[in-house]
Amino acid sequence: MGLFLLFQDASEIEKKMQEAPDSSYEIGIAIGTYLPFVVLVLIAYAFYYYSKKRKSRE
Repeated sequence: MGLFLLFQDASEIEKKMQEAPDSSYEIGIAIGTYLPFVVLVLIAYAFYYYSKKRKSRE
């Protein structure tokens, strides 16, 4: 079901990009789409780095 929601969301993003008034709006949609994933990856890496560092101290 999650995969279906992902495809549905992608079609909405494509629709927004086609109806965009100019290219800066398209850039904003792209940034807004990928930014949450980038933030989550950075948080996950920070947890990994700090736990690895703490494990090496023990």
